[in-house]
Formats: sequence, C-alpha cells, structure tokens
Amino acid sequence: MSIKRHRRHTMANEVVTRSNTNLPGFQSAEGFELLQRQAKMFTHSTLVPQQFQGEQNMGNAIIALEMATRMNASPLMVMQNLYIVYGNPGWSSKFLIATFNQCGRFEAIKYRPTGEKGTDSQGIIAYTREKGSDEIIAGPEVTIALAKQEGWYDKKGSKWKTMPDQMLRYRAAAWLIRTTAPEISMGLQTADEIIDVEGKVVDTADVVAETIEKNANSEVIDIEPTPTSEFVDPETGEVVNMFGD
Repeated sequence: MSIKRHRRHTMANEVVTRSNTNLPGFQSAEGFELLQRQAKMFTHSTLVPQQFQGEQNMGNAIIALEMATRMNASPLMVMQNLYIVYGNPGWSSKFLIATFNQCGRFEAIKYRPTGEKGTDSQGIIAYTREKGSDEIIAGPEVTIALAKQEGWYDKKGSKWKTMPDQMLRYRAAAWLIRTTAPEISMGLQTADEIIDVEGKVVDTADVVAETIEKNANSEVIDIEPTPTSEFVDPETGEVVNMFGD
C-alpha cells in the first residue's frame, strides 16, 4: 500500500471513529454524555409514561434511548411501548408486530386459523414471507388448549377468556418474530407474555388515579361564606339584588 493510500485509509478510519463517538450511546464518554442530555429532556416531559418521568427515572430513560438507537426507532415510540412488568421490560404486542411489519425484510404478518372456534382446539398460526421469496415462514401454533395447559387462561383477570382471538394472534405473532427475527425484539418478551408467566402490570397512572380518588375530600375544607348583595326570591326563583342595582 502506498503512503498516499495509507493516509486516506487512516483518515477514513478516523472519520468513522469520530462520527461514532458523536452518536449517543455507551461507546464513548462523549456519546454517553449526549445520551444523558437527551434522557434528561425526556424525564421532564409529560408525554412519556410515568416510569420515565422525573430525575429518579433517568436510568430508565437512558436504557430506552439506547434501545431506540439500536433499533433505529423513535425514542418516544419506544418509551410509549416499553412496559416494566415485575422489573422485566417487555414490548406491547402491537408495537412488536408493527416493527416487524415495517422492518423491510419481511412481508406483513398473516394469520391462519386452526381448530374449531369456541373450543379448546381453536388456534392460530402466524406466518410471513421474506421479501423476494415464495417460501412461507410459519411460527408455532398457539391454541386455547395450550393457554390452559400453561396456566395463562385461568389467571385472574386473564384476557384469554374475554379476548381469545386477539390473544391468540398476539402470542402467535410474538413467537413467530422471536423464532424468525429475534433481533427485532432484542430478546425481550411482550408484556402480555410476562403477565401470563409472572402476574400483572402495575400501571403507575392507575395507582395515582386510585390514590387521588381515595384521598379526595378526605380532609374537611372550611369555606367561609362571603357577604353578598344578592338573594334568591323563594316565590319566583329569581336572583334579586337587595340594593336594586
């Protein structure tokens, strides 16, 4: 390699390295500082969920931003669709399916019903095709019988009883994505899956609303009446000014 070509190669590497350090992330001190600045902005926003609001949740915001960078997705979209369930992060099923459908590598997910609707044999197989290929890529079959065997169906507040069609589609799609393109989910389960295994999501907004409702008007507020020149005529119901104004 000539000296001139070597210099060009070295300069190109320096440009790439410098550009990488300017990106928000954990790769460099400069990138991490930029990530912290961005996270601080989001923690002061009321448009993000409660688990990302306030200085005390700076760590959550930093992790969400780093994930958004790796996914090449909108940070706000990631925050609005990333749930914390018993300390475990999980995607909303709708977001995961939408991300897969828009990744550009695969066709949109389709669903094939199996079994008999309304019985334990009712099921769904999610499938897709890689763009430019005629080969069908199918995920594992998910059935009501499987939901009962795994204990998802009989959990308290289970959506499998009230929305079986939707839950079958969500679970079948999640399994297809995780077996076909695990990099899209970044190894995370959906919030629905974690709920079925662990318990239920604690929605901070619901807790706040419940606290407000419970404590509202629990303290007696003494409001002293202010003098007024008006009174209501008991016969006509009209408001009358006693001074005739």
